[in-house]
Amino acid sequence: MRAITARVSRSPGGVLTIGFALDGALDRLRIPDSRPARRGVDLWRHTCFEAFIGRAGASAYHEINLAPSGAWTVYAFRDYRDGGPLDDPALAPRTHVRRSGDRLALDAEIDVERLASGYALAPLRLGLAVVVEAADGTLSYWALRHPPSAPDFHHGDGFAIALETPTAAC
Repeated sequence: MRAITARVSRSPGGVLTIGFALDGALDRLRIPDSRPARRGVDLWRHTCFEAFIGRAGASAYHEINLAPSGAWTVYAFRDYRDGGPLDDPALAPRTHVRRSGDRLALDAEIDVERLASGYALAPLRLGLAVVVEAADGTLSYWALRHPPSAPDFHHGDGFAIALETPTAAC
């Protein structure tokens, strides 16, 4: 990989927009073909993009896995790794995947108020991460910040982005 980039923005209406991009020799990676959006299982075992979202100062958080195939999974956790997947189609993020040459991009819109009451107006903390599967099946783990030991996207040290309460445009 030459580069992995991510960007995030938040609207006053409670929509979190996250964009990820992989730049490099994509033919050396396992990237599933795009299909219609659907709920997936164990997406983190293959190339996928991940967002971890929690209220500032709280231990509860949500994990959203987004696969280039269009599959998605939303998890809810009460505390560090204490939780599991949610089976609610209303939580489905709106995604758009583009592949061109050596670039794979995924944009997602997430209605954070559907994840948890109060997320739309609360200061949030975010962790953004990417799992990359090489053609030989080897996985590599990328994040804005890893904890001091092995990669662990659920660790609080990985929630590197602070999003303040959104304000309406002037």
